[in-house]
Amino acid sequence: LGAVAVGVAVGLAVLLVGNATVANYTAPAANRVRVMAPVQPVAAFPRTIAAPSQQFQAQLASQPEAVTAMSQAASTWQSTVAFATGCVFAAAGLLLAMKPQAVKTPQGSLDGDSLGMFSATAMKDVDVAPAVLCKETDPNCMRRRFEAMLRRGQEHVTSAIEKCDGGAKFRTDAWVREGGGGGISRVLANGKVWEKAGVNLSVIYGTFPPETVALARQRKAPYAMKLKEGESCNFFVVGLSCVMHPRNPHCPTMHFNYRYFETENGDFWFAGGTDITPVYIDEEDMRHFHGTYKKICDKHDPAFYPKFKKWADEYFLIKHRGETRGLGGIFYDDLCDRDPEKLFAFSEECLMNVPNAYVPIVEKHKNDSFTEEQKRWQLIRRGRYTEFNLVYDRGFIFGLKTGIGRMESIMMTVPEVARWEYNHQPTPGSEEDKIMQAFRHPRDWV
Repeated sequence: LGAVAVGVAVGLAVLLVGNATVANYTAPAANRVRVMAPVQPVAAFPRTIAAPSQQFQAQLASQPEAVTAMSQAASTWQSTVAFATGCVFAAAGLLLAMKPQAVKTPQGSLDGDSLGMFSATAMKDVDVAPAVLCKETDPNCMRRRFEAMLRRGQEHVTSAIEKCDGGAKFRTDAWVREGGGGGISRVLANGKVWEKAGVNLSVIYGTFPPETVALARQRKAPYAMKLKEGESCNFFVVGLSCVMHPRNPHCPTMHFNYRYFETENGDFWFAGGTDITPVYIDEEDMRHFHGTYKKICDKHDPAFYPKFKKWADEYFLIKHRGETRGLGGIFYDDLCDRDPEKLFAFSEECLMNVPNAYVPIVEKHKNDSFTEEQKRWQLIRRGRYTEFNLVYDRGFIFGLKTGIGRMESIMMTVPEVARWEYNHQPTPGSEEDKIMQAFRHPRDWV
């Protein structure tokens, strides 16, 4: 509003000054000469300004109707300019007034819309991670125990990957958030085997956005079914996520995520899984990978593997492409149908066997030769991987929408280099076409 007032004031000022100038210019010659004659050139000017000649003054005096016409025309033109100038300033003021302004969230407020802003401002990097990121004091509670287990898993996986790479080491970054929580990000870049690999631990206290609860209701998540439509709740989650993008096209990308949730209403559930994304099929590799997780699942519940394998095939489907991101593995969510101790043990065994399921495959292929065309195909498939993360991955989207996760840790999951080609189709019968058929029609490997 202040800018609007300034715009109006400027317009009026231009109008008044312009009228005075025109009135002086079109006044009777005698008056005008009386005003202009005493004016002397300013010394600093490079040249003088001449007064009107006597002949010109006489012509004006002898043609009063011409003077009047000039006055009216000049006055009309000047008024138009003044009005337009005022409009410009007024419009600028209105735009400034309409511009969205940052709203300060009261301290302690954690509604769904402001959670991202709150989290971003409350997060800070630290040189050394705290020994415990959970704010609970009881070391025997499930929150503390799951965090401790994930820390062991993070060390176990990164040690195995460093040994296999034989060159690069993981960089460790830690961050904490006021009020509890934080994370430890471990990222390897420019290795001999891996272009990029990350294993990130996160402990988060927050509030579910309404859209997250709505999606949970669609899949009949028990905690969400207890909430009314549009209602939300506070939550706790501790999780360990990993993505590894190797250099060699014959070495598959691997992803895992294991996490534990609790809500303020007393609900809990476990979620997680490990999946593999090759760009060329080696059936022996797939039997090894899937066989490792089938053996673990069968040990805990024979129904787990077929259920979780199917869940992975459905979850990792790139719907707009009609193909899966990779060749699956296991995936589960909202798991709370039995003793939490048994689910804890299942999650731990799945995590600790990641190196057993994945590293032998990489060791087998890390020195394989490959062509430029095979590398190009790998980059095209990485483009598909990126599409899935940006459009469908729950954790990725949740982190972006709420801001509750560290942005560098979230973006760690996408490859450094990917490729998109217009209407690319593999040659029928080629190795690329062979795996495309597996992406379009998921198979049982064991």
